[in-house]
Amino acid sequence: MEDYLNEKEQWERVLAWLREQGPWMLAAVAVTAGAFAGWRLWQGHLEKRELAAANRYEQLLDAFGRNNMDGGMKLVDEIKRDYSATPYADLAELAAARIQVEANQLDQAAARLSQVLATTKDPELALIARLRLARVQLAQGNADNALQTLDSVKSGAFAARYAEVRGDALLVKGDRDGALKEYRAARSGSAETLDTGLLDLKISDLARS
Repeated sequence: MEDYLNEKEQWERVLAWLREQGPWMLAAVAVTAGAFAGWRLWQGHLEKRELAAANRYEQLLDAFGRNNMDGGMKLVDEIKRDYSATPYADLAELAAARIQVEANQLDQAAARLSQVLATTKDPELALIARLRLARVQLAQGNADNALQTLDSVKSGAFAARYAEVRGDALLVKGDRDGALKEYRAARSGSAETLDTGLLDLKISDLARS
């Protein structure tokens, strides 16, 4: 009988605690459910924005593909304005810089690539922007600037391409031994990212002299 009373007392205490805490527990559940619903709503908003940015980026590529430079550049500005928080803003800038290089607008391309390099949150896009910037600087006749741009990257997925461009810059400066060393370093790297035929010609030419 004593055990029965103890159990009954314990159960009454549990019920009393539930009566006291129940409203707070329900409120906590409601808050959690509301937060989850808000999170789902926000995720849906982000997905819609990503899709809209991707669609606008496809339009940009189509415009550039049809040699509609003015229309393409207008879309670049729209993507930067309306979708700056998406990766497509950086991709649009890279596409615009490529078109400007092809149009021999090297100063504008260099400025655009420098901006991407300074602001992008994507490490891989930063590597691409840095490599393209160095190539533009080399095309401008600024071999020293190109080397300085490349200097911070010695390894990683883009190391072979960086080494090749570093070799090009050293060759422009007249450092044939240094250029050959960089070309060989590039050749020993990832062949998938390089024009190995051209690189072999560069190595062969310098090795003979």
